[in-house]
Amino acid sequence: MKKLLKRSLLAGLILIVCLFGAASTWFYVQVHEGIKPPEAVELPIPKGASLVKVSNLLAQHDIISSPKIFRLYARLRGLAGQLRSGYYRFEDKADMQQVLARLVRGDVVSFHVTVPEGLRTDEVLLQLSEKTGLPLNVWQESLHMLLPDDAEGRLLPETYQYTKPLDPKSLLSAMIAAQTVLLTQLADTHDEQQKLRIMASIIEKETALADERPIVAAVIRNRLEKHMPLQMDPTVIYGIWKTRETFSGNIHKQDLMQDTPWNTYTRRGLPPSPIGNPGAASLRAAAHPADVDYLYFVADGRGGHVFATTLAEHQANVRAWVRIERQRDRNP
Repeated sequence: MKKLLKRSLLAGLILIVCLFGAASTWFYVQVHEGIKPPEAVELPIPKGASLVKVSNLLAQHDIISSPKIFRLYARLRGLAGQLRSGYYRFEDKADMQQVLARLVRGDVVSFHVTVPEGLRTDEVLLQLSEKTGLPLNVWQESLHMLLPDDAEGRLLPETYQYTKPLDPKSLLSAMIAAQTVLLTQLADTHDEQQKLRIMASIIEKETALADERPIVAAVIRNRLEKHMPLQMDPTVIYGIWKTRETFSGNIHKQDLMQDTPWNTYTRRGLPPSPIGNPGAASLRAAAHPADVDYLYFVADGRGGHVFATTLAEHQANVRAWVRIERQRDRNP
């Protein structure tokens, strides 16, 4: 009788071991079976989502085969509470171990947004809204929280990386900080830095050519030193927009005489604020003008400018430009 009992216990133990082994093998296979979604899946994992919700989302989008197995595996690994929220993209074949590792690392999709140089701050916010999908008022409110006073010229146009869900304050803070770092390298005091912002914003509007920026900066410097009015059209345009909140796009002779704080035909010195957000190259040019004595420049009809030291030289350059424009009108 005792022998029979021992044999029964031994058989039962062997059966349990076999069942456990089979279950372990099955569990191992389930965890390490790679699955490739039918098509690329971009899946937002909400902040604070539970393991149950995350596993169900993964299963619903054919990223894993079993939410229960995924939850059990995450708990056995001690990682159930370490899944990070964010915007994930799944397109390659992966097993549960790899999927779990991505969620723990926070291996989310990175996005990029490029802000062109020279835009006014309202135009920058509009572009950010259009490119990211966040409403314009969200961007406006976020910037106001960071810069409650005039924010013109305080953002550095560059390409910025972000993840979803996007925090607009974080991206705007990065744009502000990037400019602050650069200006700290170029000037010591707040007043000097603001002067560079204003000069650079004018340079940005006057030329898009890299080799001309330091020369335009020199013209601004030279005219300021001689107490000459800058007489730069982009400042007039900005002043009209600032006071009317609109501008037709075409500047006329009477516009040059419409006095605003930014009109450098009617007022001497720099405008009271930047007229846009200058890029790094224009800021550097403003800090390091070329060693030339030019006081004037006009378009050369080929996308650049010709510079002059005397008014007579400048007037000759203007006549040449007028001839080019007339010839272009005759032969469009």
